[in-house]
Amino acid sequence: MAFDKNKQFQAESEVLKVLGHPIRLKIVAGLCTRECNVKHIWECLGLPQATVSQHLALLKNKGIIEGKREGVEVHYSVINPLAKKIIDSL
Repeated sequence: MAFDKNKQFQAESEVLKVLGHPIRLKIVAGLCTRECNVKHIWECLGLPQATVSQHLALLKNKGIIEGKREGVEVHYSVINPLAKKIIDSL
């Protein structure tokens, strides 16, 4: 990669910041393999539901994941291609 003084890397920097927390990294890694609801995520990670919900809200607000309502449940999936590439590289 050549140096480009005009390239700002703003979007890339934001994604890396969001994924910089170990819990969020685990959540995104899991969601790269399949869609899940919040209950499944907190049960798999052994974390309180409130903690997982806070991280999901941040990931959703930053455009890393999306939630699709199916009845009373919301199923989350990764929609950011850069986040998927980062997870694949780990």
